[in-house]
Amino acid sequence: MAQLKNVVVIGGGIGGLAAAAALRLNGHRVTVLERARSLEPAGAAISLAPNALRALDVLGIGDEVRDLAAWQGDGGLRTPRGRWLSRTSAAAAAERFGGPLVLLHRATLVTSLAALLPPDAVRTAAASTLLDPGDAHRPARVRTPDGELEADLVVAADGVRSAVRQALFPEHPGAVYSGFTTWRVVIPVPGVEFASHETWGRGRIWGTHPLKDGRVYAYAAAMTPAGGHTPDDERAELLRRYGDWHDPIPAVLAAARPEDVLRHDVHHLADPLPAFHRGRVALLGDAAHAMPPTLGQGGNQALEDAVVLAHHCDDLAAYTAARLPRTTSIARQAVRISRLNMTGSRALTAVRDTAITALSQVGPALLLRGFDGIADWRPPQSPYAPVVSGTGEQ
Repeated sequence: MAQLKNVVVIGGGIGGLAAAAALRLNGHRVTVLERARSLEPAGAAISLAPNALRALDVLGIGDEVRDLAAWQGDGGLRTPRGRWLSRTSAAAAAERFGGPLVLLHRATLVTSLAALLPPDAVRTAAASTLLDPGDAHRPARVRTPDGELEADLVVAADGVRSAVRQALFPEHPGAVYSGFTTWRVVIPVPGVEFASHETWGRGRIWGTHPLKDGRVYAYAAAMTPAGGHTPDDERAELLRRYGDWHDPIPAVLAAARPEDVLRHDVHHLADPLPAFHRGRVALLGDAAHAMPPTLGQGGNQALEDAVVLAHHCDDLAAYTAARLPRTTSIARQAVRISRLNMTGSRALTAVRDTAITALSQVGPALLLRGFDGIADWRPPQSPYAPVVSGTGEQ
């Protein structure tokens, strides 16, 4: 039996909580350090593909989350005037990938993950600093507001601007601006019916999707200089950019208040890290492989990381070997898609839309095709990995 570890997780987001839950399932002692005063995330939603739902199956909450699926019937890609470029359905997605695509509020997922941990395992308002990554002969050390902690394993889930990543790999250039900013709202929009969709314009995109609780999740992205600000408020900026796009976009904007709109510039790691570990420290999620949101895989890959790390926690080199090539490939694909759907060229936009329409008429819808090789991933442990008869080993 593997020796029980004392684990410190830096970051109480989705990836950090999932890693803590997975490691605790293996019997390890886990402490989560979150710098914010609560675990409540920003008010936006997250899309979970079947690969992430299988990771949640390992934690025992996959079916609980699948029950939150709200996408029914048709959906797909549209133009700003409303013409469908590509259409698909929830049934087609489930058949292609062996499970549904689920959209839920981030706070709902965080609550479900936190419930897998004892209350005293999570410390909020606990900004922390990695003092020593440790090695085979000494533990890692982490400074916290309550003093230093020693750990057999430190999981760094501290986001795209990860201080731990910088400490482990000071030569790495870090995250770069992806070229666009995003806006997100989660609001009730009474009396509005629509098919779930993403709309691709010229240098701009919009998405509108229903949540199981009756609210609407909408997001937008546009090519802008980094650090941009509007002269009035972000709702007004959305009206200027998207107010004349197809229904239900005007209704969503009419229902939103300025304080409902979140705006964030998008950053990603253009250069892959040499490894996802050093000493006794493992990087996870955006700290390891921040990517543009164009595949909706950022949080999904963090969930994969979590269960794979728990599986390989005695051999961090094996964790890197399992995760680095896959996440590098997916991140590069996300960058390529962002260049396609965010192109500002009128000519390239016309060619893109024509090609999408033609491809959709002869094969699976583009939105589904983009998940090939991604959504079919399976975890290395139960309930997916085979058990060797008579030994109980996987």
